[in-house]
Amino acid sequence: MDQNTITHLFQHLQAENPKPETELNYSSPFELLVAVMLSAQSTDVGVNKATAKLFPTANTPQAILKMGESHLKEQISTLGLYNSKTKHLLSTCRILVDQYRGEVPDNRSALESLPGVGRKTANVLLNILFDKPTIAVDTHIFRVGNRTGLAPGKTPLEVEKRLLKVIPQQFKMHAHHWLILHGRYTCKARKPLCHQCPIENECGWPEKPTA
Repeated sequence: MDQNTITHLFQHLQAENPKPETELNYSSPFELLVAVMLSAQSTDVGVNKATAKLFPTANTPQAILKMGESHLKEQISTLGLYNSKTKHLLSTCRILVDQYRGEVPDNRSALESLPGVGRKTANVLLNILFDKPTIAVDTHIFRVGNRTGLAPGKTPLEVEKRLLKVIPQQFKMHAHHWLILHGRYTCKARKPLCHQCPIENECGWPEKPTA
């Protein structure tokens, strides 16, 4: 995909949604950290239902530590991998309290040192909380990058590096959300809505319907 086509692609996505936002509900940096940690192999809808129960009772590292393992596990038991998520979240809360005065750190190395926080989660937090032009490649962005020809790659990291290389600077801040929402609602895995797609003309997918 050439640079002019990429520019047009993001112009169309921007026109459709000028100020895209995460669909996870949160009201503080720590709440977003928790929500993103809980989102692994879970939908945003499912996470929002769980945090709607959790956050009114515990929305700080100190409060979650006080809640304890069994109670926390009950609160998030509707989510996949809730056992490991409980352990990771408690360990992360302990580190935040002991090393960061309960605040979410603002750099990649500190974020990725937290249990349960990998590169994708760190990228989400850096983008939303700290206005960094990062791109968290989830299953949707991985699919869109490969299917359209925008950023082909065999691994999420390959797709991420390619996206950072080819996306024009003026679109990088919101590119993560444009691509994830596009993959979630339009460029779906099984039945992509090609004829409702704002970037149909730019898309290089060879299996794209022609009629």
